[in-house]
Amino acid sequence: MAARNEVISLQTLRALANLDGLYLVGYAWLFGMSLWISFFGGVIAFRALPRQQFGALQHKTFPVYFVQSILLSGALLAAWVFKHPDVATHALKPWYVDVFQAYALGTVLVGQGLNYFVIGPMTSKIMFQRHKQEKEEGKVYNEPGVSAEMKALNRRFGSLHGISSLFNLFSVIALGIHGLWIGNAGVKGY
Repeated sequence: MAARNEVISLQTLRALANLDGLYLVGYAWLFGMSLWISFFGGVIAFRALPRQQFGALQHKTFPVYFVQSILLSGALLAAWVFKHPDVATHALKPWYVDVFQAYALGTVLVGQGLNYFVIGPMTSKIMFQRHKQEKEEGKVYNEPGVSAEMKALNRRFGSLHGISSLFNLFSVIALGIHGLWIGNAGVKGY
């Protein structure tokens, strides 16, 4: 392979701002953020903060994460479809690799959209109801002898939190698959 001796100039720097380059930056931002929030930041905060402070932090952090995920995955999906017109032609054939990649990005968009608009607000509402119930009962949510109301709140919170976590996990997996694809085939895909 021949050495590349290109000189940095205003023209070479301007050439960096193309759809493929911006696509990779957007993908890296989304995947990195998703990994950090899902597997590192939340775990660190959970271990470092009292439970109610952790819940308050998550209540503020996750909406920002979900909005950025929605915007970035939507932009990536639009760019992918623009760069791969065969996606529109074969939209109902996910075994076509370009369509499969669009489905992966769509999974992120839909899952994080549901988390932001539906599941997240419901989960936060239940979390704050549990905090209020703890104060009224003078017991932590998982102490023996909590009321039937607290047990119902715990079940509802656990279900919603589990659904939200699954949507988020599916999003991370979809982004990982997409990253492996663009790492091997490039943004152009062929």
